[in-house]
Amino acid sequence: MQHLNLGFIGFGLIGGSIAKALKKRGASIRVLVYTRRQNPELDKGVADGIIDELTYEVGDSFSSCDVIFLCTPVRTNVSFLTKLKSIVKPDCIITDVGSVKGDITTAARELGLASRFIGGHPMAGSEKTGFENSSDILLENAFYILTPTEDNSDSDIAVMEELVKATGANCITLSPTDHDRITAAISHVPHLVAVALVNLVRQNDDDRQLMKSLAAGGFRDITRIASSSPQMWEDICMTNSKSIIDFLNEFEKILCSYRDSIDLGNKENIYTAFDEAGEYRDSIPTKKPGALPSQFDIFVTVDDKPGAIAHLASILSDESISIKNIGVVNNREFIDGVLRIEFRSDIDKKNAKLALEKHGYLIRERN
Repeated sequence: MQHLNLGFIGFGLIGGSIAKALKKRGASIRVLVYTRRQNPELDKGVADGIIDELTYEVGDSFSSCDVIFLCTPVRTNVSFLTKLKSIVKPDCIITDVGSVKGDITTAARELGLASRFIGGHPMAGSEKTGFENSSDILLENAFYILTPTEDNSDSDIAVMEELVKATGANCITLSPTDHDRITAAISHVPHLVAVALVNLVRQNDDDRQLMKSLAAGGFRDITRIASSSPQMWEDICMTNSKSIIDFLNEFEKILCSYRDSIDLGNKENIYTAFDEAGEYRDSIPTKKPGALPSQFDIFVTVDDKPGAIAHLASILSDESISIKNIGVVNNREFIDGVLRIEFRSDIDKKNAKLALEKHGYLIRERN
């Protein structure tokens, strides 16, 4: 890959992970980062060699960039296009990392930047945000969607494809319209459903909060994406509204059909719904990161005695395996195992499983 001067407007989880992955893999790049205010974590990024230059204004320093990544919230990304128009050199490629492509592609065209803008969407993430949570392996084997249009040159598309592959991600090309429709179905609506489920319980719990207490375990797992950034999801819902509404309408019809089947005692329809969903869900690949953040966890059977968790943690520590989260599973109606341990990567998860099994622990994994 040729040497590239990369500019990042915003440098959180995704931007930081892109830069870290490229530098780890030896790409010849120089990283310029704009941030609104001083941040000790970004100062550390400079000290660690991830960031080559830190600036607090979008100005002439970006005029030497070959590629600029817009890594702020979706609607904010659009506003930065106007600032960049008079700054960037004629052959600079502008891309973004947002999960909605229609609005920003239209804005680029209206600003006369259609030939310069190539939308991007790394389909990787975490419930955690910020540069401090970025990782050089976050994009590894993840899908990274590019959404070029007929206005983009083959050479610019090739540059972006090579850059994406250099992060360790799998590059896929879609039209902006197809991208927004697909992500509405597999990411945007699921986030809204998770929010609705949490608020359903919140609004119907009583003073004793028994629902909250008993919801631990499976309920917490299936609704974990409800803890995502409110600002980010407000922007997504407002900018991909048509596709989201279309699928919410479809989802409403499906829920109504289930309600009617239960009301009428139509057990065949309920059985078929679970049967078809189970078959389709089991056919979804488990090894590749998708639109929703992956969880790398195992469930371990441990004896209920003093020091049991400490002994397990010491085994993992001896193997230099970091634990992201650990907790006792109280509601085990659908889960085998007593202790849930979450890791930061699939590699850590696999190594932990091997280490604990060597010591005789019974391990269960999420299906």
